[in-house]
Amino acid sequence: MDPFDAGAGGILRQPKAVWATAGASVVAFMGIGLVDPILPSIAKGLDASAGQVSLLFTSYFLITALAMLVTGFVSSRIGGRKTLLLGLAFVVVFAGLAGTSDTVGQLVGYRAGWGLGNALFVSTALAVIVGAAAGGSAAAILLYESALGLGMACGPLLGALLGDASWRYPFFGTAFLMAIGFLCITVFLKEQPKPARKTSLLDPIKALGHGGLASAAVSAFFYNYTFFTVLAFTPFVLNMTPYKSGAVFFAWGVLLAVFSVLVAPRMQRRFGSLKVLGGSLVLLAADVLVLGYGNHTAAIVCTILSGAFIGVNNTVYTELALGVSDAPRPVASAGYNFVRWFAAAAAPYFAPKIEEWTDVHIPFVVAAVTALLGAVVVVVRRRALTHDAEALEPRHATEDSVTVFAN
Repeated sequence: MDPFDAGAGGILRQPKAVWATAGASVVAFMGIGLVDPILPSIAKGLDASAGQVSLLFTSYFLITALAMLVTGFVSSRIGGRKTLLLGLAFVVVFAGLAGTSDTVGQLVGYRAGWGLGNALFVSTALAVIVGAAAGGSAAAILLYESALGLGMACGPLLGALLGDASWRYPFFGTAFLMAIGFLCITVFLKEQPKPARKTSLLDPIKALGHGGLASAAVSAFFYNYTFFTVLAFTPFVLNMTPYKSGAVFFAWGVLLAVFSVLVAPRMQRRFGSLKVLGGSLVLLAADVLVLGYGNHTAAIVCTILSGAFIGVNNTVYTELALGVSDAPRPVASAGYNFVRWFAAAAAPYFAPKIEEWTDVHIPFVVAAVTALLGAVVVVVRRRALTHDAEALEPRHATEDSVTVFAN
């Protein structure tokens, strides 16, 4: 059945509960790149350095990493609906408080609370959408993918539009939109059955005892350092107005979504997952080197182009992580993401520090090296990663790609 079919079970004929959850998911994914175009404005408004402002990403993703051990534990005990509402409540409160910050320290702290709420929400949203959808999971997964892509692309755009007037407005805007999502889910989503087995806090750690899953997580750790150097440090290098920076990262997000959902699965069928991943990591390394050493136009082009490589990598990494071990998918995903999100927390902190110690080019050299290290792990550990990786059906690339940011 065509998931785009407007008939029963198609993507356009879903219950209100599904649309409410998907709409809130768009806003949740917006939160990742929302601050990108306004980082220089925040630094100016709060009289802070680039390194201090980049901690907005560090606190957000550090809490997200730690929350990977908690989300399954919580949702398997209180149910999906209550977990969604709890996460949304955290985002509404902390995003709103972020807009009232008088110091960068307050803003970083509120962003951490926001990260906890976002982790609780997006780690549960896919399961809720699939469970509430009509006509099977295909249309529901496609709808969730669309929410992910739309959120990643529109986050920087919303940040630019609202942030042009004041850096505070994007935070207030997010709180307002998430409050609407909270009300919609309260009204339209009924509680779903709880999982038969409760997840323990240590299950994700135990899952990392599998060599293939651990290898995927370590390689993704190195890759994520590169990814978030681009996302968190590049806005300071581009030094553009919020509108122009938002446009650049909107184009970046569009490429990320298209290559993650449409291009990566086709490349995998033709060349195999490990070859695609290794080649994409090498190309990403070359791209960030040109970004760091090229002129301003080259930096803009390479920033946008990096979205294509990042989209491919996200899909293949998550497919490997969820297909290489025998652990249940939610548990394997939590363990994998627990490791890799630490790099997302580290890169925004270290990139400005490295610039202070050296010059503006060296953070991108480090990012290129970490991308290559990710490729080296894939090559060295290819036997451990090959188990089921090349044999996974295309639907896995589609289904699992949406958990890249979900978990």
